[in-house]
Amino acid sequence: MKELGIKKNFLAIEKEYSNYTDSQIVIVSAPLEKTVSYGKGTGKGPEEILEASHYVEFYDEELGKELCFEKGICTLEALNLQKLSVEKSLDKIYKEVSKHLDAGKFVVTLGGEHSLSAAPIKAHHERFPNLSILQIDAHSDLRESYEGSKYSHASVMARVSEFNSSIVQVGIRAQCKEESELRKHRGIKTFYAREIKLGMYGNNWQELVVKNLSENVYITFDVDGFDPSLLPATGTTEPGGLFWDETMDLLKIVGLEKNIVGFDVVELAPSKYSPSSNYVAAKLVYKILNYAFINR
Repeated sequence: MKELGIKKNFLAIEKEYSNYTDSQIVIVSAPLEKTVSYGKGTGKGPEEILEASHYVEFYDEELGKELCFEKGICTLEALNLQKLSVEKSLDKIYKEVSKHLDAGKFVVTLGGEHSLSAAPIKAHHERFPNLSILQIDAHSDLRESYEGSKYSHASVMARVSEFNSSIVQVGIRAQCKEESELRKHRGIKTFYAREIKLGMYGNNWQELVVKNLSENVYITFDVDGFDPSLLPATGTTEPGGLFWDETMDLLKIVGLEKNIVGFDVVELAPSKYSPSSNYVAAKLVYKILNYAFINR
């Protein structure tokens, strides 16, 4: 278990605030890229998020604190998944996240393709009772299998729903018939992006989302949930997505009213044509952390 130093860790913070023993937060990088079906490059996502984070301010002006110094954030060396199958990769990620949860850490997982999220979600599901999953995404990811793999990025939430169907989806705007039927069958609540924008959930739709979540919440955030005008560097962009402030309002309310126990940020596919996407993803990670610790 190698800790990354100031030149490579999240936010570029000194060892005093980034060593494992003293840090309450641990960042696990899982550069999994095995089943991507359109744009490629998600394997480089974690590294680019960490590099871009060096330009994110320590101070959160909204909440008035420097979380990284108050709680400590330890960034670990990326998991080596290159020679492993998807199934074995998921097992390795699951064991890694489980180890840190058992050590009392708050774990953030950076991806990589969305298929990896089943592993940290399972680890949290086994340790936190009454757990809901908040999925922010352009796609439902509820296919039984895709391109011959049941562990595809397009099937991740189908796998999750097999052991926990308390899933609330936000921002969905691309879904096949099979996914719509499975969603209804398993009681998954979906807030479609278009319906949000048309005001079908009212002006306080974020509150309605949160009311559908249980006490403990795990967030899986596929960055293609954002509108591509905000973050274009992702594998499968979909028009009509979420924007920054409305999404931060949702995450803040989750932090205020529920207990965020962990999260992942996935599907950044770094591109030289959109370096700002890396920064947006890094800022997102820090904002979710700030919201997760808003009452701690």
